[in-house]
Amino acid sequence: MTTENPRPNRSDKPRRPHGGKPSFNRGAKPNTNHRRHRDEPEEKFIRRAIPDIDTPFTRMGIDARVAINLPGLGIETPSPIQEKSIPGIVEGRDLLGLAQTGTGKTAAFGLPMLTRLLNIGRKPEPKTCRALILAPTRELATQIAENIDAYAAGTPIRQFRVVGGASINVQIQRLERGVDVLIATPGRLIDLIERGAIDLSRTGYLVLDEADQMLDIGFIHALRRIAKMLPGERQTLLFSATMPKLMSELADSYLNDPLRVAVNPPGQAAAKIDQGVHFVSQGDKAALLAEYLSKHSGELAIVFGRTKHGSEKLAKLLDKWGYKVAAIHGNKSQGQRERALASFRAEETQVLVATDVAARGLDIPQVAHVYNYDLPNVPENYVHRIGRTARAGRDGRAIAFCGPAELGELRAIEKAMKAKIPVVGGEAPAEAPQPARGRGGPGGARPARKRPARRPSRAPKSAQQG
Repeated sequence: MTTENPRPNRSDKPRRPHGGKPSFNRGAKPNTNHRRHRDEPEEKFIRRAIPDIDTPFTRMGIDARVAINLPGLGIETPSPIQEKSIPGIVEGRDLLGLAQTGTGKTAAFGLPMLTRLLNIGRKPEPKTCRALILAPTRELATQIAENIDAYAAGTPIRQFRVVGGASINVQIQRLERGVDVLIATPGRLIDLIERGAIDLSRTGYLVLDEADQMLDIGFIHALRRIAKMLPGERQTLLFSATMPKLMSELADSYLNDPLRVAVNPPGQAAAKIDQGVHFVSQGDKAALLAEYLSKHSGELAIVFGRTKHGSEKLAKLLDKWGYKVAAIHGNKSQGQRERALASFRAEETQVLVATDVAARGLDIPQVAHVYNYDLPNVPENYVHRIGRTARAGRDGRAIAFCGPAELGELRAIEKAMKAKIPVVGGEAPAEAPQPARGRGGPGGARPARKRPARRPSRAPKSAQQG
C-alpha cells in the first residue's frame, strides 16, 4: 500500500465532491479537477514514473507501468488469447472469449483493464468500484486477485476480493473507501448490495470469468440482478469455456456488438497433456491410485472426486496410508480451503483431493498429474479438470479411472473431445446396451441391485513402501 504523507492542519478542510459520471467510460478523459486523497500519487508523478520500454505488450497498447512487471512473472510473449483480445479491449470494445482454462485469460482481460484504469486516473468514490470481476468460486476469485495485484505492482491501482466464508463486516468496512477493482463471487456481491455496502452504478468495466460455470452452479438469477444495477455505458468482457444456449442468451443480454475470439475450441484439451484411461473396478480404485502416487512420489497431483462426501473419505484414507494430502470441497470453510491450497502450493502436501467446483480456475504450475478418480457426469468438466496440469508451458499427465459403470461417461467425454483416450491399463468392459427404463413390464425387468464395493482398509504394498 502507498503510505500516507502527514500533512498537519489539513483534516478540517472540506473535500470537493467527485464528478457525477461513471468512473470508467469509453473514451473518457482523466479527471484532474477533483481533490486527491492523501495516499493518491500526483498525476505528474505518475506520468514521470512511466518507464520507457518496448515489449510485445506495450506494442499492443498495454501501459508500460504494467508491462514492466510481466517478465518477473514469467510472461514474456503474449499467448494466443492475449494476442486476439488485448488490442480490442484497449480500444474499448466488448468481448466474448471462448477459451479453456490455462490459456492466459486473466492477463488477457487484466492487463488492458489496468491500462484503461491508469489512463483515466480517477480515484473511486466511497462504496463504489471502478471495475468489477465476477468469478464462480472463491478459489478462482482469489487466483484472479493475486494476479491483478502482481500485474499492478508499483501502480496506485488497488484491488479487493469479496467471497463467502470470510467476514462480511470486514468487507463492508473496506468498501467504505471505494476500490479500483472489485473481484467477487455473485452470491457474496448480492449480500453486500442488499446491505448497501456497494453501489455499482459507477462501475465502468465488467468481467465475467468462467461464465458457463456460474450458470452451472445456479448463479443465473444473481447475474441478472447484478446486470440491472450496472450502468448501460460500460465495457463488458465475458469468458467461457463452452457456449450452451443459456450462455448465449446471457452474452446477448450483457454484450454490445462484441469482438468474438476463440482459443482451444470447447472440448479440446491442451496439447501438452499426456492423457490415459485405466479400467479398474470401483473397489480397486483407491489401491490403484496409491500405486500411481507412490510411483510419482514427490510430484504434485490433483485427484478429482464426484462428490464432497466421497472426496473427503478418499482424502482421509490417503492420509491414513501415509500420504501428505489435503482436500477442498464445498463442505470446507473458506479458511480450511485457503490453508489447504497454501500447503499444496508450498509443496508441503503432495496430493490435493478436490471436487469440480472447488478446483475450478486453480493455477498451480507445479501440478504434474491429474487423476480422475470418478469420471465427471458433464463431459466438458473433464477438460476443465485435466487443465489443472500442463500449465505455464510445462508438460502434464492426466489419468482417468474408469469403472464398469462409468463406460458411458467415458464415451461421452471422448465424443465431446472428438478423440479417443489411450488405454494405459486394465481391460475395457464389454459395451453393454442401454438399460430399459422403468421397473419391469414392457421395458424389461428391474436389474438386481449391486452391493457397493468395499474399500480396502489397509494400504496396498506400494503405499506402505512409498
